[in-house]
Amino acid sequence: MLDLTVQYAVAKDGLPTRAQFRRWAKAAQAHDVVATLRIVDAEEGQALNRDYRGKDYATNVLTFEYGADASMDGAPLTGDIVLCAPVVAREATEQGKDLAAHYAHLVVHGMLHLQGYDHEVEAEAAVMEAVESFVMMRMGFPDPYLDHE
Repeated sequence: MLDLTVQYAVAKDGLPTRAQFRRWAKAAQAHDVVATLRIVDAEEGQALNRDYRGKDYATNVLTFEYGADASMDGAPLTGDIVLCAPVVAREATEQGKDLAAHYAHLVVHGMLHLQGYDHEVEAEAAVMEAVESFVMMRMGFPDPYLDHE
């Protein structure tokens, strides 16, 4: 079960649709999830990153897990995924990536965080990246960790 609310805190022009975001989240889902996906501007992205991570800049994706052990008792995992639209767009341009593919990757990345994946330790990062690559390629996108230029 995926209960995903998508909030646009920026103009929707040129952004993926709710259906696309839902499809990408579902592709990375291994547990029941109740989540909100919020697309924000640089100001909100920076404030959230500063207030919750102590880093005073806007970042591409933030994931907030609530009750990460919930799946142990059968309850859905809950959380918020925040995507910063201007950062995502800038990165896609700088990295020569299709904007939709970059959004899809960051949704997959955020969903994996909700499900307990992390990348702070090299071994965990390798596992998370492998899962991200698998999910992305299964959806028909290129491996986000390979240089495709």
